[in-house]
Amino acid sequence: MTHAATRRAIIYCRVSDKKQKHDGDGLHSQEHRCREYAASRGYAVEAVFHDDVSGGGDFMRRPGMVAMLRFLETQAHDGYVVVFDDLKRFARDTIFHLKLRQELAAYRATVECLNFKFEDTPEGQFVETVIAAQGQLERLQNRRQTLQKMKARLERGYYVFAAPVGYRYEKVEGHGRLLVRDEPLASVVQEALEGYASGRFQLQAEVKRFLASHPEYPRDRSGEVRAQRVTDLLKRPVYAGYVESPDWGVTLRKGHHEPLINFQTYRTIQDRLLGKAKAPARKNLNADFPLRGAVVCGHCGTPLTACWTKGKYLRYPYYLCPKQGCESYGKSIRRATIEGEFETLLHQIRPAPALFRVARAMFEDLWNQRLATAETSRSGLETELAKVERDVEQFLDRIAQAQLPSVITAYENRIRRLEERKIEIGERIANCGRPLRSFDETLRTSLDFLENPWNLWASERLEHKKAVLKLAFADRLAYVRDEGFRTPDLALPFKVLADIRSSKSKLARPERFELPTTWFVARYSIQLSYGRAETCRKSSGWQPPAAHARRARIQQWRARAKRERQLGDIPTGINVFRANCNGSRPPGSRAASARSKPASQRSATPQARRRSGRRV
Repeated sequence: MTHAATRRAIIYCRVSDKKQKHDGDGLHSQEHRCREYAASRGYAVEAVFHDDVSGGGDFMRRPGMVAMLRFLETQAHDGYVVVFDDLKRFARDTIFHLKLRQELAAYRATVECLNFKFEDTPEGQFVETVIAAQGQLERLQNRRQTLQKMKARLERGYYVFAAPVGYRYEKVEGHGRLLVRDEPLASVVQEALEGYASGRFQLQAEVKRFLASHPEYPRDRSGEVRAQRVTDLLKRPVYAGYVESPDWGVTLRKGHHEPLINFQTYRTIQDRLLGKAKAPARKNLNADFPLRGAVVCGHCGTPLTACWTKGKYLRYPYYLCPKQGCESYGKSIRRATIEGEFETLLHQIRPAPALFRVARAMFEDLWNQRLATAETSRSGLETELAKVERDVEQFLDRIAQAQLPSVITAYENRIRRLEERKIEIGERIANCGRPLRSFDETLRTSLDFLENPWNLWASERLEHKKAVLKLAFADRLAYVRDEGFRTPDLALPFKVLADIRSSKSKLARPERFELPTTWFVARYSIQLSYGRAETCRKSSGWQPPAAHARRARIQQWRARAKRERQLGDIPTGINVFRANCNGSRPPGSRAASARSKPASQRSATPQARRRSGRRV
């Protein structure tokens, strides 16, 4: 007993995950039992090591186990006793159990367990190996059962992995643990995804800077937002309200949680990710020089660079042309000068208030018209959905007949894309005719920017200033030193409003500009006879001066021409009718009297007929 009291001991405790560590009392219970065991044996406990990771796999991945081995390594000559609660707490993998025993033996440490007695006999080693293998079997069975339950729940449309950024798990009646929005992170992630889909963020680096500008967004251990995390964020369908797991064979399907973006926005993001690679974002863009990269030299077309110049007492900001050989090379432009002229330019492209009100009314009329034609759009989408379903059935039939693995894989990829298309069309049908937000909520920000882009430029945030440059101008601005900006290439909305404002045209009156001639009346009387303009004339209620009298004369001329055709002698035919219409001669004039003579008294030669026609 005296010899046992001189021995020193260390305690090792382990639970399978962090949840058991925080929510349960497993570690404290194990430590309490081990301390009582050490006290009953007369051991002096000098250290306790804890782990909250699985017992399967390499024990060198357990921080507590590694710390215990380092402790034994520094004091290997003392011969410590390692006490633990159960053999399964030691290791749940047969191979690593045996390796760990050898590692402890190399440090002259003795292993004692509360629920198992170690023996150095062949029978004892056999029993120890069997119990270690049993622990491994239980671990693998538990893992299989857990994965089967997770897969079954995922197939039902429930996300089962760690909650992504912007979501958190919450127990919901009828659903169990369900993803719900985690504000304010959910709004930040939503704005980042929609911004990348709409082109507000052209590069993933811009999305990264946007996320890094929010202190609440999680970082890694070094306090940074990694580019790979941004890519993973953009690729996750869970933000569109869908779940999938290719490793488990679970295809894309509708989830039960609330989406942050719609599926069409998600597809747009994937198309952009698969598009052509773009140049990496410049690292030297900062809020000190927001026009850098957006303004070019008016002489050579090279983008202006910017820098701070150190004076005797202060530092001064300048823009300048960096291209050698240009007449403006190295010549400084004060930042206050060029940015002041840019603000003046923004004020100049601002539409007039009356014109903006007209444009707003036009947008609202178009919005209402789109809502009115929702049924037509729904019918077209349903037709397209039926076609996609037929294509899926055709590819399934082809898979049943195909034999080559490469062909089957190609068909499966086509079916997967068609299924995604079905999801997108189904979402559009569900939202057809039912806008997610009203006209004011949807276009309020856009209309506010269109009304006065300077308000957004006045913001202190660099991304707002960059948004003004992208949305208000279709190309880079050209600037000439000592002259100012050249005529900018405006974006389409500002260009249209500028053309309307600068035009000198006026609205036309709903009536003629001059009195109609007889030819005009005859021309349109012919159209009226064929019914082409009768409806318009009656609906408008407009009548030319002396319309009834002229109509009566025209009817008389037609009747006379008809009688001549019936007699078989057509001296002038349509030419006579046209002559009567083209000339403003009344029926009692000399030409009309000549035509009213009998056919025997008129010239019968074709030349005379032609001369009379020309003379008329």
